[in-house]
Amino acid sequence: MSKLKGKRVLITGGAQGIGLEMAMKFAGRGSEIVIADIDEAKLDEARAKLQEMRAAVWCFQVDVTNPTSIASLRAQIAAEAGPIDILVNNAGVVFGGPFTETALDKHFKTYEVNVLGLVAMTHAFLPDLIERPTAHLVHVASASGLIGVPNMATYASSKWAVIGFGESIRAELNLQGHDHVHHTIVCPSYIKTGLFEGAEAPKATSLLEPDYIAEKIVHAVEHNKVQLLEPFMVKLTPLLRDLLPTGLYDRLSHLFGADTSMARWTGRQQETGQQPEADAEQAGGDQPEAER
Repeated sequence: MSKLKGKRVLITGGAQGIGLEMAMKFAGRGSEIVIADIDEAKLDEARAKLQEMRAAVWCFQVDVTNPTSIASLRAQIAAEAGPIDILVNNAGVVFGGPFTETALDKHFKTYEVNVLGLVAMTHAFLPDLIERPTAHLVHVASASGLIGVPNMATYASSKWAVIGFGESIRAELNLQGHDHVHHTIVCPSYIKTGLFEGAEAPKATSLLEPDYIAEKIVHAVEHNKVQLLEPFMVKLTPLLRDLLPTGLYDRLSHLFGADTSMARWTGRQQETGQQPEADAEQAGGDQPEAER
């Protein structure tokens, strides 16, 4: 029997993409699922899928960039579902393209959702996790948070921030004697969802299937893994960057296509035929949506 049976899991951006895949993987292990997402229509679809699995599921609308919305979410969860045991910070957005050709508000939106939203969710729910006998905090970062990537400067740097924040919170809680709150920082390469439509995996790697990486994440939580880097080349890249001279590393990066992987990024196309943007715009409004 899985140690996750009966655990209550809150997943932001959980109504689609790898968020929903994770929800189904947790549900398959007997966990109770709480999905928080800004897209109300997707929430209804996710609820239906999880109910087909006979999972205990609650779905709530939230804007992770709005502290009032998060406070309301916390109150709703406490009243309707009960205290959470696992928080998965998964909500995020991507805006690809040359830095100066990308509107400044999109750069700001990236930090608002990917960093400040994650910080706000952790700030709101960490006290609840500390009160549980055992708990787990998961941050979905990215392989791009380990190295610089052209054409996604703010996305990559937002994920650097997520990694630094997660490692700092883990160390702080351990220092305070709260080592029963376990941590996992997830750093995957590109995942085959609409968020990275058009992106090309560097040579010697491939686009990750959502089902595959979701299973890896849930397995990491089961086994209290502190960090998950997928695929294998992601484990080597930071090491090569630190050991090799900068010029040689840059040439290797170009040879393997790492520095051009976002050159043809389009993101999820809108039905109206407007310019492609991140998943944030997919529903026709300027709203953050599920990570990947």
